[in-house]
Amino acid sequence: MAIYKRFKIELENSIESSDVVTNVKDVVSSGMWADGAGTITSFFTSSTQSSSNHQYFLDTYSVNPQTDSTAKPQFSLAYGHFNGSGSAGKKGVDGNRASAAIYRQLANTLLGPNETQFTFPGSLAGAGSAHIKPKYVYAISIARQQLREKMDPGNWELHLSGSGLSNTVKLIDDSGATTNPEINQGGRVFNIVSGSISSGNSTIKTAAASQPGGGLGLFYPDMGILILNGPVIASQTTASLSASLASNAEGGNVGKFFKKIEGGNYFQARREEVITSQHYFCRVPNKDFNFSSNPTFTSGSGGNFTVPTFYKNPKSFITQVGLYNDNNELLAIAKLSKPLLKSYSREAIIKVKLDF
Repeated sequence: MAIYKRFKIELENSIESSDVVTNVKDVVSSGMWADGAGTITSFFTSSTQSSSNHQYFLDTYSVNPQTDSTAKPQFSLAYGHFNGSGSAGKKGVDGNRASAAIYRQLANTLLGPNETQFTFPGSLAGAGSAHIKPKYVYAISIARQQLREKMDPGNWELHLSGSGLSNTVKLIDDSGATTNPEINQGGRVFNIVSGSISSGNSTIKTAAASQPGGGLGLFYPDMGILILNGPVIASQTTASLSASLASNAEGGNVGKFFKKIEGGNYFQARREEVITSQHYFCRVPNKDFNFSSNPTFTSGSGGNFTVPTFYKNPKSFITQVGLYNDNNELLAIAKLSKPLLKSYSREAIIKVKLDF
């Protein structure tokens, strides 16, 4: 009675088929937030986040970390100013100038080697289209454990609260209207625009090039980072998000940004991963695996079948497949959803898929 069966591995230049197919790649989209959820409607911060970190970024959770010990940050918020305004310290004198450090870090990560400032498409009154360089930006950086590989373009929507429910700002990206996206140091770049997603379809309210004062932001899906045009976002959500631009003074701008997200009550997003798989085709010919090692399969010292009708026509049920190495060490088990009847008159091919 056979217990093991060796896979047939295709040799180079061989015309024979192989039982093992390697390096199969599939693109998988899934909900980006905790436990695979696609949407967050409640937002929390942690009172235990250190004050030294707080001036640089603010971790944001989908459940209250004060009451749920398993809570993990879903994304971080940051405020960056080209000249360091809105944070303590003076250039070349003292203080951390956290907003300047954040701006430089974002620029170094996302922009090209000769670029130092974020540029947004848009329109200026009386000047037609233009490329606008605001002094400050707000940033959302997705936590690595949630991002995994990259965000799924065209599959996120963020709401920022305005002065009233009707003034809620709904943000999406314009990937659906972009056939040849810009690619720079941060990977692909799409514009953040006003719009919404319904039944998987994006509807853009105002294109970036037509946005007065400059586009709403830039989206870097491969990095999991959203950069928002500070002055324009502030004008869209009323003055309560207007940054405090005082010199050598902490402006609390990250906290203001969090309040807008908290009030919006909605962040839908999906991530995209390339899953590499190996397929093992377990071929079961009619003459193999018709007997069972289960001690109840036979009875008595003579090894007679417990079920008399199995004489000359044995049957077994395949419930799982074990994958072993050359030392007969069990590496993986694949379980069938229901037992598979096997006999001399029945053959089977069971495909086992391993994802990496």
